[in-house]
Amino acid sequence: MSFVKVIKNKQYFKRYQVKFKRHREGKTDYYARKRLVVQDKNKYNIPKYRLIVRLSNKDVTCQVAYSRIEGDHIVCAAYSHELPQYGVKVGLTNYAAAYCTGLLLARRLTLFILVQLK
Repeated sequence: MSFVKVIKNKQYFKRYQVKFKRHREGKTDYYARKRLVVQDKNKYNIPKYRLIVRLSNKDVTCQVAYSRIEGDHIVCAAYSHELPQYGVKVGLTNYAAAYCTGLLLARRLTLFILVQLK
């Protein structure tokens, strides 16, 4: 068995197909995203809603979204920096603030659904 040197020349790079940009940046795991987003085939054209919670050093973000070919659509959102309007002044990134932000999102979502039904 002889040794074959791998040559990465112009012909190699000419045909090289790069990964998606968000995959290269490490922002999106497309395997996990597919399992979250893909809807059953017998539920044609019905959105599959998902709850997105992001925790940062200064804020908690909660969103309800569904996916389309053009991109994700955000139905409703709530942020922990809105909590001082409701009496929560400090600790906007702790566990309790995350719970309150989710509760605020749920209240907004019920209002959104009631408006849609009318």
